[in-house]
Amino acid sequence: MFDNVPLFVETILDGLLLTLEATVGGILIAAVLSFVFGLAMLSRSRTVRVVARIYVEVWRGTSEVVQLIWIYFVLPVLVGYQIVPLVAGIVVLGLNFGAYGAEVVRGAVNAVPRAQYEGAIALSLTPAQRMRRVILPQVLVDMVPPFNNLFIQLLKGSALLTIITVHEMTYQAREVLVENFISQAWLIWLLVLLFYLVLAVLITTGMKYLERRAGRIVGRRPSKQARAKALAVPAEAGAGAGAGSLGGTP
Repeated sequence: MFDNVPLFVETILDGLLLTLEATVGGILIAAVLSFVFGLAMLSRSRTVRVVARIYVEVWRGTSEVVQLIWIYFVLPVLVGYQIVPLVAGIVVLGLNFGAYGAEVVRGAVNAVPRAQYEGAIALSLTPAQRMRRVILPQVLVDMVPPFNNLFIQLLKGSALLTIITVHEMTYQAREVLVENFISQAWLIWLLVLLFYLVLAVLITTGMKYLERRAGRIVGRRPSKQARAKALAVPAEAGAGAGAGSLGGTP
């Protein structure tokens, strides 16, 4: 029964690099967009706030599968340029989870006590200096737990890239192994599950390290409210991904 395990592991590992590239690329884009649009939603300019809100609602409120289809299949028809599958997947992951992250940033900044703003104003700091020197250092600690969960959701969302023929781990399992070893499909998917679990643990370990570093910098740990919000992130992000998930995709 387990004679084929080495073959299964080797085949799944062939897709590991693409899974990592999609996850890391998506995380980088999502992190940048989270701060850009999260802070934009707090702008004094109504136009900037409206643009940021439109981005958040569109990418958070539509299915990842539909977004992938639009970016990879529909957009090339409109612009006359075919996008590389992996690039399309990274862009969609970054844009989708960046919308969720923007709300994390907005909520964390809004949670800073008003007295902190007043103290920064009393020191004659400009708005940019207030944000950079007073507000953001405090909220970074509270952002880490929800971003940890968000990045794990992004990792799991990378499995959807199989529908645009990105040969990541799920594609290798579904299209290469299960097609030829249908009787051992349970073992194949168990191995894929374990691979994703290990990657999720690695993300959590890295984020825990960042949490400790950020805590030492500002001299405190994440608040209970931040941890409660972190528990809510998977439910929201999972609902968005689940709306268009494929049967058999982990």
